[in-house]
Amino acid sequence: MSILANTPSPSGLAVIDWIIVAAYATSTIVLGWWFGRKQESTKEYFTGSGNMNWMLIGVSLFATLLSTISYLSMPGEILGKGPIYLTNLIAYPFIFAVVAFVLLPVYMKHRVTSAYELLENKLGLSVRLLGVVMFLALRLTWMSLLVYLAAKAMIVMMGVDESWIPYIVLTTGLVSVIYTTLGGLRAVVVTDLIQTILLFGGALTVIAMITIDFGGFGWFPTEWQDSWDKQPVFSLDPSTRITVIGTILSVFVWYVCTSGGDQVSIQRFMATTDLKAARRAFATQLVVGALVGVTLGFVGISLLGFFQAHPDALPASIDLKDDADKIFPRFIAFHLPPGVTGIVIAAMFAAAMSSIDSGVNSITAVVTTDLVDRFGYSPKTEKGHIRLARILAFSIGTFIVLFSPIMGKISGNITTMAGKTVNLFVPLIFCLFFFALFVKFSKPAGVWAGWICGLITAILIAFSGPIFGVNPKTGYDPISFQWTGPVALLVNIIVGTVVSFILSRSDSTPKPQA
Repeated sequence: MSILANTPSPSGLAVIDWIIVAAYATSTIVLGWWFGRKQESTKEYFTGSGNMNWMLIGVSLFATLLSTISYLSMPGEILGKGPIYLTNLIAYPFIFAVVAFVLLPVYMKHRVTSAYELLENKLGLSVRLLGVVMFLALRLTWMSLLVYLAAKAMIVMMGVDESWIPYIVLTTGLVSVIYTTLGGLRAVVVTDLIQTILLFGGALTVIAMITIDFGGFGWFPTEWQDSWDKQPVFSLDPSTRITVIGTILSVFVWYVCTSGGDQVSIQRFMATTDLKAARRAFATQLVVGALVGVTLGFVGISLLGFFQAHPDALPASIDLKDDADKIFPRFIAFHLPPGVTGIVIAAMFAAAMSSIDSGVNSITAVVTTDLVDRFGYSPKTEKGHIRLARILAFSIGTFIVLFSPIMGKISGNITTMAGKTVNLFVPLIFCLFFFALFVKFSKPAGVWAGWICGLITAILIAFSGPIFGVNPKTGYDPISFQWTGPVALLVNIIVGTVVSFILSRSDSTPKPQA
Protein backbone atom coordinates (compact mmCIF):
# COMPACT_ATOMS: atom_id res chain seq x y z
CA MET A 1 0.00 0.00 0.00
CA SER A 2 1.30 3.46 -0.92
CA ILE A 3 2.27 5.67 1.99
CA LEU A 4 1.49 8.81 -0.04
CA ALA A 5 -1.98 7.56 -0.94
CA ASN A 6 -3.04 7.71 2.72
CA THR A 7 -4.53 11.00 3.86
CA PRO A 8 -2.52 12.21 6.88
CA SER A 9 -5.26 14.35 8.44
CA PRO A 10 -8.78 15.65 7.72
CA SER A 11 -7.52 19.19 7.12
CA GLY A 12 -4.35 18.23 5.30
CA LEU A 13 -2.19 20.65 7.30
CA ALA A 14 -0.30 19.91 10.51
CA VAL A 15 0.94 22.39 13.11
CA ILE A 16 4.49 22.23 11.73
CA ASP A 17 3.17 23.25 8.30
CA TRP A 18 1.54 26.38 9.71
CA ILE A 19 4.75 27.22 11.59
CA ILE A 20 6.81 26.97 8.39
CA VAL A 21 4.40 29.18 6.42
CA ALA A 22 4.28 31.75 9.23
CA ALA A 23 8.08 31.78 9.52
CA TYR A 24 8.40 32.38 5.78
CA ALA A 25 5.92 35.26 5.82
CA THR A 26 7.64 36.86 8.82
CA SER A 27 11.10 36.57 7.25
CA THR A 28 9.97 38.44 4.11
CA ILE A 29 8.64 41.33 6.21
CA VAL A 30 11.94 41.48 8.13
CA LEU A 31 13.85 41.61 4.82
CA GLY A 32 11.64 44.49 3.66
CA TRP A 33 12.39 46.42 6.83
CA TRP A 34 16.14 45.69 6.51
CA PHE A 35 16.44 47.02 2.96
CA GLY A 36 14.24 50.01 3.69
CA ARG A 37 16.34 51.37 6.57
CA LYS A 38 18.76 53.50 4.53
CA GLN A 39 16.75 54.43 1.47
CA GLU A 40 17.30 58.09 0.65
CA SER A 41 15.99 58.45 -2.91
CA THR A 42 13.23 57.22 -5.19
CA LYS A 43 15.92 56.05 -7.63
CA GLU A 44 17.09 53.61 -4.96
CA TYR A 45 13.51 52.66 -4.10
CA PHE A 46 12.42 51.95 -7.68
CA THR A 47 15.58 50.82 -9.53
CA GLY A 48 18.12 49.94 -6.83
CA SER A 49 20.23 52.91 -8.03
CA GLY A 50 20.73 51.14 -11.39
CA ASN A 51 23.65 48.95 -10.28
CA MET A 52 22.06 45.68 -9.17
CA ASN A 53 23.52 42.24 -9.93
CA TRP A 54 22.35 40.96 -13.32
CA MET A 55 21.84 37.40 -12.09
CA LEU A 56 19.58 38.56 -9.26
CA ILE A 57 17.65 40.70 -11.73
CA GLY A 58 17.25 37.74 -14.10
CA VAL A 59 15.91 35.50 -11.34
CA SER A 60 13.61 38.31 -10.21
CA LEU A 61 12.28 38.69 -13.76
CA PHE A 62 11.51 34.99 -13.84
CA ALA A 63 9.87 34.93 -10.40
CA THR A 64 7.80 38.01 -11.17
CA LEU A 65 6.35 36.61 -14.38
CA LEU A 66 5.92 33.01 -13.17
CA SER A 67 3.49 33.63 -10.27
CA THR A 68 0.93 31.29 -8.77
CA ILE A 69 -0.88 31.25 -12.10
CA SER A 70 1.98 29.43 -13.84
CA TYR A 71 2.86 27.39 -10.76
CA LEU A 72 -0.65 25.95 -10.64
CA SER A 73 -1.60 26.08 -14.31
CA MET A 74 1.33 24.19 -15.84
CA PRO A 75 0.84 20.95 -13.85
CA GLY A 76 -2.95 21.21 -14.22
CA GLU A 77 -2.77 21.95 -17.95
CA ILE A 78 -0.48 19.00 -18.70
CA LEU A 79 -2.26 16.62 -16.33
CA GLY A 80 -5.74 17.37 -17.67
CA LYS A 81 -5.22 18.44 -21.30
CA GLY A 82 -1.88 17.04 -22.52
CA PRO A 83 1.86 17.88 -22.68
CA ILE A 84 1.99 19.91 -25.91
CA TYR A 85 2.14 23.19 -24.00
CA LEU A 86 5.77 22.34 -23.17
CA THR A 87 6.65 22.98 -26.82
CA ASN A 88 6.66 26.68 -25.91
CA LEU A 89 10.36 26.16 -25.12
CA ILE A 90 11.01 26.05 -28.88
CA ALA A 91 10.26 29.79 -28.95
CA TYR A 92 12.92 30.71 -26.38
CA PRO A 93 15.95 31.13 -28.71
CA PHE A 94 13.89 33.39 -31.01
CA ILE A 95 12.61 35.36 -28.01
CA PHE A 96 16.16 35.95 -26.80
CA ALA A 97 17.34 37.05 -30.23
CA VAL A 98 14.58 39.67 -30.60
CA VAL A 99 14.68 41.03 -27.04
CA ALA A 100 18.45 40.96 -26.52
CA PHE A 101 19.54 42.30 -29.91
CA VAL A 102 16.58 44.37 -31.13
CA LEU A 103 14.77 45.76 -28.08
CA LEU A 104 17.39 46.07 -25.33
CA PRO A 105 19.93 48.14 -27.33
CA VAL A 106 17.24 50.78 -27.83
CA TYR A 107 15.77 50.66 -24.33
CA MET A 108 19.09 50.77 -22.48
CA LYS A 109 19.94 54.11 -24.12
CA HIS A 110 17.17 55.67 -22.05
CA ARG A 111 17.69 55.42 -18.27
CA VAL A 112 14.16 56.15 -17.06
CA THR A 113 12.21 55.29 -13.91
CA SER A 114 8.99 54.73 -15.84
CA ALA A 115 9.08 53.21 -19.30
CA TYR A 116 6.11 55.32 -20.34
CA GLU A 117 8.21 58.48 -20.23
CA LEU A 118 9.59 57.30 -23.59
CA LEU A 119 6.16 57.49 -25.24
CA GLU A 120 5.56 61.19 -24.68
CA ASN A 121 8.83 62.24 -26.35
CA LYS A 122 7.69 60.85 -29.72
CA LEU A 123 3.92 60.54 -29.59
CA GLY A 124 2.71 63.08 -27.05
CA LEU A 125 1.01 63.07 -23.68
CA SER A 126 -2.15 61.25 -24.79
CA VAL A 127 -0.23 58.15 -25.88
CA ARG A 128 1.85 58.22 -22.70
CA LEU A 129 -1.30 58.30 -20.58
CA LEU A 130 -2.81 55.52 -22.71
CA GLY A 131 0.23 53.37 -21.94
CA VAL A 132 -0.05 54.17 -18.24
CA VAL A 133 -3.75 53.28 -18.11
CA MET A 134 -3.20 50.03 -20.03
CA PHE A 135 -0.32 49.03 -17.77
CA LEU A 136 -2.34 49.74 -14.64
CA ALA A 137 -5.25 47.71 -16.02
CA LEU A 138 -2.92 44.83 -16.92
CA ARG A 139 -1.07 44.60 -13.63
CA LEU A 140 -4.07 45.21 -11.38
CA THR A 141 -6.03 42.51 -13.23
CA TRP A 142 -3.04 40.15 -13.22
CA MET A 143 -2.34 40.52 -9.53
CA SER A 144 -6.00 40.27 -8.58
CA LEU A 145 -6.26 37.06 -10.62
CA LEU A 146 -3.20 35.43 -9.09
CA VAL A 147 -4.22 36.33 -5.53
CA TYR A 148 -7.65 34.84 -6.18
CA LEU A 149 -6.18 31.66 -7.66
CA ALA A 150 -3.73 31.30 -4.78
CA ALA A 151 -6.65 31.56 -2.37
CA LYS A 152 -8.61 28.93 -4.31
CA ALA A 153 -5.63 26.57 -4.08
CA MET A 154 -5.28 27.21 -0.37
CA ILE A 155 -8.90 26.30 0.43
CA VAL A 156 -8.31 22.94 -1.27
CA MET A 157 -5.21 22.41 0.89
CA MET A 158 -6.95 23.49 4.08
CA GLY A 159 -10.10 21.52 3.43
CA VAL A 160 -12.36 24.56 3.94
CA ASP A 161 -15.10 26.11 1.80
CA GLU A 162 -14.92 29.18 -0.44
CA SER A 163 -16.05 31.52 2.35
CA TRP A 164 -12.38 31.47 3.47
CA ILE A 165 -11.14 32.99 0.19
CA PRO A 166 -11.36 36.67 1.32
CA TYR A 167 -9.31 35.94 4.46
CA ILE A 168 -6.60 34.09 2.55
CA VAL A 169 -6.50 36.88 -0.06
CA LEU A 170 -6.13 39.44 2.74
CA THR A 171 -3.22 37.56 4.36
CA THR A 172 -1.31 36.96 1.10
CA GLY A 173 -1.77 40.50 -0.12
CA LEU A 174 -0.97 42.11 3.24
CA VAL A 175 2.35 40.30 3.73
CA SER A 176 3.47 41.05 0.15
CA VAL A 177 2.51 44.69 0.32
CA ILE A 178 4.18 45.27 3.71
CA TYR A 179 7.66 44.10 2.68
CA THR A 180 7.36 45.76 -0.74
CA THR A 181 6.23 49.04 0.82
CA LEU A 182 9.14 48.99 3.26
CA GLY A 183 11.98 47.72 1.11
CA GLY A 184 11.46 48.86 -2.48
CA LEU A 185 13.04 47.05 -5.43
CA ARG A 186 16.01 45.61 -3.52
CA ALA A 187 13.67 43.84 -1.10
CA VAL A 188 11.59 42.62 -4.04
CA VAL A 189 14.59 41.20 -5.92
CA VAL A 190 16.12 39.42 -2.90
CA THR A 191 12.80 37.91 -1.81
CA ASP A 192 12.21 36.85 -5.43
CA LEU A 193 15.42 34.80 -5.22
CA ILE A 194 14.21 33.09 -2.04
CA GLN A 195 10.80 32.51 -3.60
CA THR A 196 12.32 30.98 -6.74
CA ILE A 197 14.35 28.53 -4.65
CA LEU A 198 11.23 27.64 -2.68
CA LEU A 199 8.92 27.07 -5.63
CA PHE A 200 11.54 25.09 -7.59
CA GLY A 201 12.32 23.03 -4.52
CA GLY A 202 8.62 22.45 -3.93
CA ALA A 203 8.11 21.12 -7.45
CA LEU A 204 11.17 18.86 -7.22
CA THR A 205 9.92 17.56 -3.86
CA VAL A 206 6.61 16.45 -5.37
CA ILE A 207 8.35 14.61 -8.22
CA ALA A 208 10.82 12.98 -5.80
CA MET A 209 8.10 11.79 -3.42
CA ILE A 210 6.04 10.24 -6.22
CA THR A 211 9.15 8.62 -7.72
CA ILE A 212 10.00 7.10 -4.32
CA ASP A 213 6.40 5.91 -3.98
CA PHE A 214 6.59 4.16 -7.36
CA GLY A 215 10.06 2.80 -6.72
CA GLY A 216 11.24 4.48 -9.90
CA PHE A 217 9.81 6.37 -12.86
CA GLY A 218 6.87 4.06 -13.43
CA TRP A 219 4.60 7.12 -13.37
CA PHE A 220 5.94 8.35 -16.72
CA PRO A 221 3.39 7.61 -19.51
CA THR A 222 4.49 5.61 -22.55
CA GLU A 223 1.49 6.54 -24.71
CA TRP A 224 -1.02 9.35 -25.24
CA GLN A 225 -3.60 9.28 -22.47
CA ASP A 226 -7.32 8.87 -23.27
CA SER A 227 -8.17 11.85 -21.05
CA TRP A 228 -5.91 14.23 -22.98
CA ASP A 229 -7.21 16.53 -25.72
CA LYS A 230 -6.17 16.25 -29.34
CA GLN A 231 -3.27 18.69 -29.62
CA PRO A 232 -2.02 18.77 -33.24
CA VAL A 233 0.95 20.63 -34.67
CA PHE A 234 -1.48 22.99 -36.42
CA SER A 235 -5.18 23.09 -37.14
CA LEU A 236 -7.29 25.12 -39.56
CA ASP A 237 -10.07 24.93 -36.98
CA PRO A 238 -9.58 28.05 -34.81
CA SER A 239 -11.49 26.44 -31.93
CA THR A 240 -8.74 23.84 -31.44
CA ARG A 241 -7.69 24.83 -27.95
CA ILE A 242 -3.95 24.01 -28.05
CA THR A 243 -1.66 23.43 -31.04
CA VAL A 244 2.12 23.36 -31.29
CA ILE A 245 2.23 26.37 -33.63
CA GLY A 246 -0.30 28.28 -31.52
CA THR A 247 1.72 27.60 -28.38
CA ILE A 248 5.00 28.75 -29.90
CA LEU A 249 3.48 31.91 -31.38
CA SER A 250 1.51 32.89 -28.28
CA VAL A 251 4.52 32.44 -25.96
CA PHE A 252 6.81 34.29 -28.37
CA VAL A 253 4.40 37.24 -28.57
CA TRP A 254 3.83 37.28 -24.82
CA TYR A 255 7.55 37.27 -23.92
CA VAL A 256 8.56 39.88 -26.51
CA CYS A 257 5.63 42.17 -25.72
CA THR A 258 6.12 41.83 -21.96
CA SER A 259 9.85 42.53 -22.21
CA GLY A 260 9.30 45.54 -24.46
CA GLY A 261 6.17 47.09 -23.00
CA ASP A 262 5.63 46.09 -19.38
CA GLN A 263 7.05 48.33 -16.66
CA VAL A 264 7.71 45.26 -14.51
CA SER A 265 10.28 44.01 -17.05
CA ILE A 266 11.67 47.33 -18.22
CA GLN A 267 12.18 48.48 -14.63
CA ARG A 268 14.34 45.39 -14.03
CA PHE A 269 16.47 46.13 -17.10
CA MET A 270 16.95 49.70 -15.89
CA ALA A 271 18.22 48.33 -12.57
CA THR A 272 21.24 46.73 -14.32
CA THR A 273 24.47 48.56 -15.06
CA ASP A 274 24.54 48.39 -18.87
CA LEU A 275 23.34 46.60 -22.03
CA LYS A 276 25.60 43.59 -21.48
CA ALA A 277 24.26 43.10 -17.96
CA ALA A 278 20.67 43.49 -19.17
CA ARG A 279 21.22 40.78 -21.79
CA ARG A 280 22.67 38.47 -19.18
CA ALA A 281 19.72 39.15 -16.90
CA PHE A 282 17.27 38.28 -19.66
CA ALA A 283 19.20 35.12 -20.54
CA THR A 284 19.06 34.12 -16.87
CA GLN A 285 15.30 34.67 -16.88
CA LEU A 286 14.84 32.37 -19.88
CA VAL A 287 17.16 29.65 -18.58
CA VAL A 288 15.51 29.57 -15.15
CA GLY A 289 12.10 29.75 -16.78
CA ALA A 290 12.83 26.79 -19.05
CA LEU A 291 14.21 24.74 -16.16
CA VAL A 292 11.24 25.40 -13.88
CA GLY A 293 8.75 25.05 -16.74
CA VAL A 294 9.97 21.56 -17.60
CA THR A 295 9.98 20.65 -13.90
CA LEU A 296 6.36 21.79 -13.48
CA GLY A 297 5.46 19.81 -16.58
CA PHE A 298 6.89 16.69 -14.97
CA VAL A 299 4.94 17.53 -11.81
CA GLY A 300 1.73 17.32 -13.86
CA ILE A 301 2.73 14.04 -15.50
CA SER A 302 3.82 12.48 -12.20
CA LEU A 303 0.58 13.54 -10.51
CA LEU A 304 -1.42 11.97 -13.33
CA GLY A 305 0.48 8.71 -12.90
CA PHE A 306 0.06 8.80 -9.13
CA PHE A 307 -3.71 9.26 -9.11
CA GLN A 308 -4.21 6.77 -11.94
CA ALA A 309 -2.37 4.24 -9.79
CA HIS A 310 -4.33 5.29 -6.67
CA PRO A 311 -7.82 6.34 -7.85
CA ASP A 312 -9.24 5.93 -4.33
CA ALA A 313 -6.96 8.75 -3.15
CA LEU A 314 -9.22 11.31 -4.84
CA PRO A 315 -12.73 12.12 -3.57
CA ALA A 316 -15.61 11.47 -5.97
CA SER A 317 -16.13 15.23 -6.36
CA ILE A 318 -12.73 15.71 -8.09
CA ASP A 319 -12.20 14.48 -11.66
CA LEU A 320 -8.69 14.12 -13.09
CA LYS A 321 -9.59 15.90 -16.34
CA ASP A 322 -12.28 18.42 -15.38
CA ASP A 323 -10.72 19.41 -12.05
CA ALA A 324 -7.05 19.13 -13.03
CA ASP A 325 -6.17 22.52 -11.50
CA LYS A 326 -7.16 21.21 -8.07
CA ILE A 327 -4.96 18.09 -8.20
CA PHE A 328 -1.61 19.74 -7.42
CA PRO A 329 -2.80 21.69 -4.33
CA ARG A 330 -4.71 18.67 -3.06
CA PHE A 331 -1.66 16.43 -3.37
CA ILE A 332 0.44 18.99 -1.52
CA ALA A 333 -1.96 19.16 1.40
CA PHE A 334 -3.17 15.58 1.68
CA HIS A 335 -0.39 13.34 0.38
CA LEU A 336 2.89 14.82 1.57
CA PRO A 337 4.37 14.29 5.05
CA PRO A 338 3.93 17.09 7.62
CA GLY A 339 6.75 19.61 7.31
CA VAL A 340 7.22 18.84 3.62
CA THR A 341 3.68 20.10 3.06
CA GLY A 342 4.57 23.35 4.81
CA ILE A 343 7.61 23.89 2.58
CA VAL A 344 5.63 23.35 -0.61
CA ILE A 345 2.75 25.56 0.59
CA ALA A 346 5.31 28.26 1.38
CA ALA A 347 6.42 27.86 -2.24
CA MET A 348 2.83 28.41 -3.34
CA PHE A 349 2.69 31.62 -1.30
CA ALA A 350 6.10 32.55 -2.70
CA ALA A 351 4.82 32.28 -6.26
CA ALA A 352 1.95 34.64 -5.43
CA MET A 353 4.09 37.10 -3.50
CA SER A 354 6.80 37.27 -6.17
CA SER A 355 4.29 38.74 -8.61
CA ILE A 356 2.45 40.93 -6.13
CA ASP A 357 5.63 42.58 -4.83
CA SER A 358 6.97 43.36 -8.29
CA GLY A 359 3.61 44.55 -9.57
CA VAL A 360 3.03 46.85 -6.61
CA ASN A 361 6.54 48.33 -6.89
CA SER A 362 6.19 48.88 -10.65
CA ILE A 363 2.71 50.38 -10.41
CA THR A 364 3.94 52.72 -7.69
CA ALA A 365 6.83 53.81 -9.94
CA VAL A 366 4.45 54.51 -12.82
CA VAL A 367 1.89 56.40 -10.74
CA THR A 368 4.63 58.46 -9.07
CA THR A 369 6.51 59.29 -12.29
CA ASP A 370 3.76 59.49 -14.91
CA LEU A 371 0.97 61.04 -12.87
CA VAL A 372 2.19 62.66 -9.65
CA ASP A 373 5.54 64.05 -10.87
CA ARG A 374 4.38 64.66 -14.47
CA PHE A 375 1.56 66.95 -13.37
CA GLY A 376 3.53 68.78 -10.71
CA TYR A 377 2.09 67.27 -7.53
CA SER A 378 5.33 65.75 -6.26
CA PRO A 379 6.73 66.41 -2.77
CA LYS A 380 9.63 68.85 -2.47
CA THR A 381 12.04 66.49 -0.68
CA GLU A 382 13.35 63.00 -1.42
CA LYS A 383 12.05 61.76 1.93
CA GLY A 384 8.65 63.08 0.93
CA HIS A 385 8.93 61.19 -2.37
CA ILE A 386 9.71 57.93 -0.58
CA ARG A 387 6.89 58.48 1.91
CA LEU A 388 4.45 59.08 -0.95
CA ALA A 389 5.73 55.99 -2.79
CA ARG A 390 5.13 53.84 0.27
CA ILE A 391 1.61 55.22 0.76
CA LEU A 392 0.84 54.50 -2.90
CA ALA A 393 2.27 50.97 -2.64
CA PHE A 394 0.07 50.17 0.34
CA SER A 395 -3.02 51.67 -1.32
CA ILE A 396 -2.44 49.66 -4.50
CA GLY A 397 -2.11 46.45 -2.50
CA THR A 398 -5.39 47.21 -0.72
CA PHE A 399 -7.13 47.66 -4.07
CA ILE A 400 -5.85 44.30 -5.29
CA VAL A 401 -7.19 42.53 -2.21
CA LEU A 402 -10.63 44.11 -2.65
CA PHE A 403 -10.78 43.55 -6.43
CA SER A 404 -9.62 39.90 -6.55
CA PRO A 405 -13.00 38.18 -5.84
CA ILE A 406 -14.29 39.50 -9.21
CA MET A 407 -11.79 37.22 -10.99
CA GLY A 408 -13.93 34.20 -10.09
CA LYS A 409 -16.39 35.26 -12.80
CA ILE A 410 -13.92 34.47 -15.65
CA SER A 411 -14.56 31.01 -17.10
CA GLY A 412 -12.03 28.32 -18.01
CA ASN A 413 -9.10 26.58 -16.35
CA ILE A 414 -6.16 28.60 -15.01
CA THR A 415 -4.23 28.56 -18.30
CA THR A 416 -7.29 29.79 -20.20
CA MET A 417 -8.12 32.48 -17.62
CA ALA A 418 -4.57 33.82 -17.75
CA GLY A 419 -4.49 33.76 -21.55
CA LYS A 420 -7.76 35.66 -21.82
CA THR A 421 -6.91 38.39 -19.33
CA VAL A 422 -3.20 38.99 -19.94
CA ASN A 423 -3.24 38.84 -23.75
CA LEU A 424 -6.03 41.38 -23.73
CA PHE A 425 -3.46 44.02 -22.70
CA VAL A 426 0.14 42.90 -23.31
CA PRO A 427 0.32 43.24 -27.15
CA LEU A 428 -1.52 46.57 -27.08
CA ILE A 429 0.95 48.10 -24.63
CA PHE A 430 3.95 46.85 -26.59
CA CYS A 431 2.61 48.37 -29.81
CA LEU A 432 2.79 51.84 -28.25
CA PHE A 433 6.55 51.35 -27.77
CA PHE A 434 6.90 49.75 -31.21
CA PHE A 435 5.53 52.89 -32.86
CA ALA A 436 7.39 55.29 -30.55
CA LEU A 437 10.82 53.70 -30.90
CA PHE A 438 10.86 51.82 -34.22
CA VAL A 439 8.47 53.55 -36.67
CA LYS A 440 9.89 56.93 -37.66
CA PHE A 441 6.73 58.15 -39.43
CA SER A 442 4.30 57.12 -36.66
CA LYS A 443 1.56 59.59 -35.74
CA PRO A 444 -0.52 59.75 -32.54
CA ALA A 445 -3.76 59.36 -34.50
CA GLY A 446 -2.37 56.29 -36.25
CA VAL A 447 -1.26 54.77 -32.95
CA TRP A 448 -4.72 55.35 -31.47
CA ALA A 449 -6.40 53.80 -34.54
CA GLY A 450 -4.19 50.72 -34.29
CA TRP A 451 -4.85 50.44 -30.55
CA ILE A 452 -8.64 50.62 -30.98
CA CYS A 453 -8.66 47.94 -33.69
CA GLY A 454 -6.25 45.76 -31.70
CA LEU A 455 -8.39 46.05 -28.57
CA ILE A 456 -11.58 45.10 -30.43
CA THR A 457 -9.77 42.12 -31.98
CA ALA A 458 -8.42 40.95 -28.61
CA ILE A 459 -11.86 41.17 -26.97
CA LEU A 460 -13.58 39.28 -29.80
CA ILE A 461 -11.05 36.43 -29.58
CA ALA A 462 -10.58 36.25 -25.81
CA PHE A 463 -14.32 36.23 -25.16
CA SER A 464 -15.46 34.56 -28.36
CA GLY A 465 -17.37 31.96 -26.34
CA PRO A 466 -19.70 34.38 -24.53
CA ILE A 467 -20.01 36.56 -27.66
CA PHE A 468 -20.53 33.94 -30.40
CA GLY A 469 -21.34 30.77 -28.44
CA VAL A 470 -19.08 27.81 -27.58
CA ASN A 471 -18.30 24.92 -29.90
CA PRO A 472 -21.12 22.40 -29.26
CA LYS A 473 -18.84 19.40 -29.83
CA THR A 474 -15.92 20.38 -27.59
CA GLY A 475 -17.43 22.94 -25.23
CA TYR A 476 -14.51 25.28 -26.04
CA ASP A 477 -14.60 28.83 -27.42
CA PRO A 478 -14.97 29.12 -31.23
CA ILE A 479 -11.53 30.79 -31.32
CA SER A 480 -8.76 29.53 -29.03
CA PHE A 481 -7.35 31.92 -26.43
CA GLN A 482 -3.90 31.18 -27.91
CA TRP A 483 -4.63 33.44 -30.88
CA THR A 484 -5.55 36.50 -28.80
CA GLY A 485 -2.02 37.89 -28.54
CA PRO A 486 -0.64 37.13 -32.02
CA VAL A 487 -3.72 38.32 -33.95
CA ALA A 488 -4.27 41.45 -31.83
CA LEU A 489 -0.59 42.36 -32.25
CA LEU A 490 -0.76 41.91 -36.03
CA VAL A 491 -3.96 43.95 -36.40
CA ASN A 492 -2.61 46.73 -34.17
CA ILE A 493 0.66 47.04 -36.09
CA ILE A 494 -0.93 46.89 -39.56
CA VAL A 495 -3.67 49.44 -38.85
CA GLY A 496 -1.35 51.77 -36.92
CA THR A 497 1.33 51.65 -39.62
CA VAL A 498 -1.08 52.21 -42.51
CA VAL A 499 -2.88 55.13 -40.84
CA SER A 500 0.41 56.72 -39.72
CA PHE A 501 1.84 56.36 -43.25
CA ILE A 502 -1.22 58.00 -44.80
CA LEU A 503 -1.08 60.85 -42.30
CA SER A 504 2.67 61.36 -42.81
CA ARG A 505 2.19 61.48 -46.59
CA SER A 506 -0.58 64.00 -46.12
CA ASP A 507 1.65 66.16 -43.93
CA SER A 508 4.45 66.10 -46.50
CA THR A 509 2.20 67.03 -49.44
CA PRO A 510 3.05 70.60 -50.56
CA LYS A 511 0.26 73.07 -49.85
CA PRO A 512 -0.97 75.01 -52.89
CA GLN A 513 0.15 78.63 -53.04
CA ALA A 514 -2.54 81.20 -52.33
